Amino acid sequence: MCIDSVQRFLASQPGTRIIEAHGDVFALYDPAEDLPPERQHPWATIVTSDNPYDATSHLDRPDVFRLNLGLPKARFHEVVDVAAAHDPTALDVLFPHPVYGGQHWLCVLNPDRAWPTVRGLLTEAHAFAVRKYDNAARRVRS
Repeated sequence: MCIDSVQRFLASQPGTRIIEAHGDVFALYDPAEDLPPERQHPWATIVTSDNPYDATSHLDRPDVFRLNLGLPKARFHEVVDVAAAHDPTALDVLFPHPVYGGQHWLCVLNPDRAWPTVRGLLTEAHAFAVRKYDNAARRVRS
């Protein structure tokens, strides 16, 4: 799956706003496009290069990108074994995010054979973002 196809899939999710910065892509659930900056938390990201706080996946390799997505805790643990050893440089394999795995984010480099599974997980991540948004909106109204 090419990066453009993944980005199109993210953008196709209802209420999603795509922000691009420094070659990376951030998918936010923001149906009214009015979230203040402090509430703009992505439900999925595409990272295209290493940076000072995360170079574990060696994203500076040609045409390598990492797709990251946040899941509910229980679902995250159903998908990945956090106690197992994971190679953060392996292509097309789901593993806990090297920095945000503790917050139930998982990732995959260049999903290809894993795409059908990843696509389903992205749909779940989007639904989780919608629930969080709706819960936050209810708290504001009460």
